[in-house]
Amino acid sequence: ILIQTTRATTASYTCHVLLAMAAAAAIASSTKEVLPPALGAVSEPPPLFDGTTRLYICYICPFAQRAWVTRNCKGLQEEIKLVAINLEDKPAWYKEKVYPQGTVPSLEHDGRVTGESLDLIKYIDTNFQGPALLPQDPAKRQFADELIAYADAFTKALYSPLISQVAMSDEAVAALDKIEAALSKFSDGPFFLGQFSLVDIAYVTILERVQIYYSNLRNYEIAKDRPNLERYTEEMNKIEAYKQTKNVPLALLDAAKRHLKANTTFLQVLFFIPFGLYYRY
Repeated sequence: ILIQTTRATTASYTCHVLLAMAAAAAIASSTKEVLPPALGAVSEPPPLFDGTTRLYICYICPFAQRAWVTRNCKGLQEEIKLVAINLEDKPAWYKEKVYPQGTVPSLEHDGRVTGESLDLIKYIDTNFQGPALLPQDPAKRQFADELIAYADAFTKALYSPLISQVAMSDEAVAALDKIEAALSKFSDGPFFLGQFSLVDIAYVTILERVQIYYSNLRNYEIAKDRPNLERYTEEMNKIEAYKQTKNVPLALLDAAKRHLKANTTFLQVLFFIPFGLYYRY
């Protein structure tokens, strides 16, 4: 009876989440969005700063994907136009005229450009219509701030063994265990705050990749003996606004293998995560 009750509660909660998001992401939930081609070095820029709100992304970048998922979850496919940038053949005008840092994501909105993915997902949530992606509950809001602040450290901990080409690290295991524990803090749903939120967006695009990389390159399953993480992944994969942004696993794996051969280290650049094709320079 207890098992049946738990399953019924989970099913009811998932249904509630999906119904709440359906209205906000009606376009994404009905048909797959037609994505624009990535712009390269010889591509002309869009009509910049003409009043159109544009989200500049790279399709394979986990950081840009965060902003893309946020856009979709709030049902802003018509209000925020995607502009895909080829980071391996980047057009000069992007850095010169749009975003001096030259990284993605960035958002052209109201005559200015905002960047940095964790800041940007909060900006989109605050400045555009659609369902709020952070709760009002003070305890959940505080925990959300803590987890979002930890997201960069989590990313570094999980990518470092791959970049340094070691089998695993205590730091990576500890980071995964920390996330597993965080997923049990609230019991009113399968997500970090119980209910779906920006925290899930901050982590899922990283988890999407490291699950593939560790499984195929290190023979390590990140969700093994971590039931909360396994359940979380299953529930995230039911959310259409996120599914619309997912990459083909083999494409991510091929990118990982290709960039591993470059022998790039943290000492050679300020911050380089090869598998996401995210660069700072």
